[in-house]
Amino acid sequence: MSRAEVRRIAIVAQGFEPRTSSVPSRQSVMKLIKRIGLLQLDSVNVLVRSHYLPLFSRLGPYSTKLLDQLSYGQRRALFEYWGHEASLIPLEYHPLFRWRMERAAKGHGVWGGPKSIAREKPDYLAAVLNQVAAQGPLRTSDLSEGGRSLGGWWGWGDGKRALEYLFWTGQVTAAERRGFERLYHIADRVLPSDVLSAPTPPVEEAQRRLLEMAARAHGVATEADLRDYFRLPVADTKARLAELVEAKTLVPVRVEGWKQQAFVHAEAKIPRAVSVRALLSPFDSLIWMRPRTERLFDFHYRLAFYTPKSKRAHGYYVMPFLLGDRLVARVDLKSDRKRSRLQVLGGHAEPHVEMDAVLGPLRAELGLLAGWLGLESVEIKLSGALLRALRRVNAPASPG
Repeated sequence: MSRAEVRRIAIVAQGFEPRTSSVPSRQSVMKLIKRIGLLQLDSVNVLVRSHYLPLFSRLGPYSTKLLDQLSYGQRRALFEYWGHEASLIPLEYHPLFRWRMERAAKGHGVWGGPKSIAREKPDYLAAVLNQVAAQGPLRTSDLSEGGRSLGGWWGWGDGKRALEYLFWTGQVTAAERRGFERLYHIADRVLPSDVLSAPTPPVEEAQRRLLEMAARAHGVATEADLRDYFRLPVADTKARLAELVEAKTLVPVRVEGWKQQAFVHAEAKIPRAVSVRALLSPFDSLIWMRPRTERLFDFHYRLAFYTPKSKRAHGYYVMPFLLGDRLVARVDLKSDRKRSRLQVLGGHAEPHVEMDAVLGPLRAELGLLAGWLGLESVEIKLSGALLRALRRVNAPASPG
């Protein structure tokens, strides 16, 4: 297969299609989330919380309140768990992750802090569970003991470690979020009874289904790509992959320029062309596997906001710009909520990209993004050749 074919398959498999003019409904939003499997959560809020962006990139302007309701409302259809990092996952997939919860209860796959609290302070862990059952939903700071943070991103006190262990094992879940702070409650008081009573498949079946979902969401992928999507164990992935190939669900293929063996889902189809225009969250499932992004698009991309300022080449919150079947530019964006402006702090076209072909679509997408965020204008700063060209073309863009 050529890389151009694989790019087109991957983009369509990820739910990128020409947008319609209709307002996305609950049904269309859920259909898309089920198609890609999950939405990754992240706390950075310089533009908007990352989990809101993949739906906008694919569907266009939609109500973020709808996603909040799907995640934490009375008619919730999503739950929080460790999918690809912390993620929002369709409720119907809950049984597919119970093997992970069971292994976590045995100390496997859990980070050091939560794992150590279970091993070293079982009485305290039981007390935390009892308090959540009696008083939940609770924030970490609501715990009677051990609720104080030790400072920094990962400065977790005993209370946070205990709650995260209980979250890993599925005993508690996220009842809601305030700001971005998770409120924990007993799982069977939050999740619907029909979900909790659904049969638990054998671990092998659950992993095969997750691996097949990853294959559908990728279109074409290597073993490492497929394993990374739901963070499956290496040995388990290799065993399940062999089973899916034997069943002819996945077909081994060679991809132009790839050293690794690749696999394509048997039902995948190669689009003749794709017509897409989208700014991508740094945590979008199309690009979150960085080596795959480079193999697909010749696009080297890393998270800038976790690196020192002196080492940032393109800005702080850098979003790749997808046009057609290529990543053609990267744009540094920020929401200036006080002045109601979408600030474009930097912009760089990729080498060998015709800048004139990028300017119009990028201006249109920036305007659409600003309008969706409720910002009144787009403010373009003079940083990067692409933005200088945008400023020359016209006055700063307005939402629309």
